Amino acid sequence: METSEVFLTDDGLRQALSQLEFLRTVKRAEVAQYLHEAKESGDVIDNAAYEDARTQHHNLEGRIFELEQMVARARLIDRGVQSDVISLGSVVHLCASDEREYDYTIVGAFEAEPRAGRISNESPVGKALLGHKIGDVVIVSTPGGVKEYTIRSIQ
Repeated sequence: METSEVFLTDDGLRQALSQLEFLRTVKRAEVAQYLHEAKESGDVIDNAAYEDARTQHHNLEGRIFELEQMVARARLIDRGVQSDVISLGSVVHLCASDEREYDYTIVGAFEAEPRAGRISNESPVGKALLGHKIGDVVIVSTPGGVKEYTIRSIQ
């Protein structure tokens, strides 16, 4: 069982709790009904619907367990802390070596959504940015190759 902290914003924690509640109530009832109907439809041996229902049940319970563990280990990111050093919760403005500009918010893995500008502190770029200041040049090895970014601002 994982014991490390999970970093979340207030919104991220609310989202996780909402998802957990939905899975525990709505989805659990749906899967239980599907499992019951599949079981009632005949012999459980060689019953594809029953096997599918069991798989869905197993996956659902696994996801519920993961979310429960994550919420139990949650540590809230304090966005109110202003700093000249990039940390979790920082909003950074970067200029790449090809002159393209990027704005990223550094968040925990659960909340990461790169296309929306939220990158994980565990991603190559997020990890490389942590601890740096305005004006620093950061070189990052990514799956797409080596990238160079200059930090323009930190909020």
